[in-house]
Amino acid sequence: MEEIADIQNLNVVGESKQYIVIKLDDEYYGIDISYVDNIVRTQRITRIPKAQKYFKGVINLRGEIIPVMSLRLKFDLKPDEYTNATRIIIIKLEPQSAVGLIVDEVKEVLTLSENDIEKNTAIDMNDAKAQYLSGIGKNGDNLISLLNMSSVIVGTAEK
Repeated sequence: MEEIADIQNLNVVGESKQYIVIKLDDEYYGIDISYVDNIVRTQRITRIPKAQKYFKGVINLRGEIIPVMSLRLKFDLKPDEYTNATRIIIIKLEPQSAVGLIVDEVKEVLTLSENDIEKNTAIDMNDAKAQYLSGIGKNGDNLISLLNMSSVIVGTAEK
């Protein structure tokens, strides 16, 4: 009988994912860690003429030219305020293409199980950021908006 109870407990565990928790303004967002290639301090960004307002320009990271965008401006928040905590997260959706995202702060790496994630049904679709979210993660009493990186990055040409 004990073996059956142990097997049932194993089934409850389910699949879990790790997220990098970032802060933008006073809100917390999660980025699936499988997309994160690197996290770097802010550095000189070379502007590109006539780019969308949320594209800040490009950086040269170890010989690789990487476009950089402001998540604050992408989400229609107030402009970036650069501090010692400001970071650029290098995201790779595909092995050959990278994009840098400017964030206010990188907080932690968080593991969420399927039970801790509410899918799109929990998202207020009237919110301007809703199109960029894949769900809401629950970490104790804290809620973390989980970013759909394909929508955030690939959807940039549409805005």
